[in-house]
Amino acid sequence: MKLPVIRHLQKNASAEALETTLEVLESFSEHRSVTEEEMDVVGELITNICGALEVHNNVAQGMSGIEAANAFAQKVMGSIDQ
Repeated sequence: MKLPVIRHLQKNASAEALETTLEVLESFSEHRSVTEEEMDVVGELITNICGALEVHNNVAQGMSGIEAANAFAQKVMGSIDQ
């Protein structure tokens, strides 16, 4: 997870575009010829896209972009600490 990447994706892509991209990456990852190295990259991309979607949702609920990104980061950090 890279918060600057998540913020960039959230600012520069619609939620619909991110959801479509997520579907494509998930489909790609299911193919039997995908290597472990490719899976690592796809996993990182999926994580960042899911983060951007959550930030989009928080902004839609009235948070500022910075507040939404910070709330997401705190949520992730909280889940790691547990």
